[in-house]
Amino acid sequence: MTCYRGFLLGSCRRVAGGRAAVLRGPGAGGPTARPWLGGEGGSRRHLGQGQPRELAGCGSRPDGGFRPSRVVVVAKTTRYEFEQQRYRYAELSEEDLKQLLALKGSSYSGLLERHHIHTKNVEHILDSLRNEGIEVRLVKRREYDEETVRWADAVIAAGGDGTMLLAASKVLDRLKPVIGVNTDPERSEGHLCLPVRYTHSFPEALQKFYRGEFRWLWRQRIRLYLEGTGINPIPVDLHEQQLSLNQHSRAFNIERVHDERFEASGPQLLPVRALNEVFIGESLSSRMSYSWAVAVDNLRRSIPTLKGLASYYEISVDDGPWEKQKSSGLNLCTGTGSKACNIICVWSHIVTNEYNESLLYSPEEPKILFSIREPIANRIFSSSRQRCFTSKVCVRSRCWDACMVVDGGTSFEFNDGAIASMLIEKEDELRTVLLEQ
Repeated sequence: MTCYRGFLLGSCRRVAGGRAAVLRGPGAGGPTARPWLGGEGGSRRHLGQGQPRELAGCGSRPDGGFRPSRVVVVAKTTRYEFEQQRYRYAELSEEDLKQLLALKGSSYSGLLERHHIHTKNVEHILDSLRNEGIEVRLVKRREYDEETVRWADAVIAAGGDGTMLLAASKVLDRLKPVIGVNTDPERSEGHLCLPVRYTHSFPEALQKFYRGEFRWLWRQRIRLYLEGTGINPIPVDLHEQQLSLNQHSRAFNIERVHDERFEASGPQLLPVRALNEVFIGESLSSRMSYSWAVAVDNLRRSIPTLKGLASYYEISVDDGPWEKQKSSGLNLCTGTGSKACNIICVWSHIVTNEYNESLLYSPEEPKILFSIREPIANRIFSSSRQRCFTSKVCVRSRCWDACMVVDGGTSFEFNDGAIASMLIEKEDELRTVLLEQ
């Protein structure tokens, strides 16, 4: 059985003021030519102090400065804004909201304070850009779309790592930079963002961009193809529609049977790229331990109508033979996502630092790290490689109510008969910026 080699292997192959003048490359045309963002080449050298170890030696020096004409700023939705939107249908007053939050153990004043901090830092970014004669659009999640991305020369994610992932999700042009700015460093890690000092001194960062005092970091992303029977390539935004049993469970929804799509579909390229990771598994499998997975598997054998929560699938690595597996799910990450890949030795309850560090690798490396979560091994199911580096992974679903989640924010149905193929292509690289402390 092959992994559709013929298809996959064949394809794997503006503006006021002089200060806002656009730098253009040799031979660039008139006013409609895209801003010159510097070359991809340049010598590599080690990063300065304060940069993560996995970024050492990464990045390439630009051939010139970077001065965008139009920038879209994607601002995160704060928890305060979220709670307001969540209860807007009930027409709650601010006092009602305050009491409701207190009942949930949340501090209204605390949420409002963090909201004001974030808003102030976003205004700082906007003012800094406008002072340089740069045309700016400020958008939230719901206004952020492909047209907005096409309009901009660069995208700035104003929030944390989650906002950075959101901003990157709609950028498919590898030459369009995406820059993250942490707007609440006290509450957000901002691993994918500029160093914290630039949160309050963004004009300094802009001047470094103009002078070319930075490096381009080309972060690899995972491209996903979906094919087979019963597939639905329409993504679900998990921030708009929270993942829950009532929304996603199919196990006892008999009416859904008549809506199934039995026709086999050819490979479809999904409209997202994974910057961090892809998780594949039953919708409830992330809640189960190994012992529960075994218990449910035994129960399933006794009650045929009960669909188990353990994830059942077939997997092929690097076009190798297909292997039947049952586990709590499958995780695939990039070098960017490897930072969060911590493996715990359950039997000894010890996190082995040396082993964890071996899983860290450069965001620029074109390889995927996959790991099987709590595999069930017996005479029927095997797991010859529980984790390894690879260039391509294909998974055939034998699941009942499964999903494929990209960067924790976008979900696709992934049920029996669906086949997902995941690989890395150079054209999917995300252009980000490295600034030294």
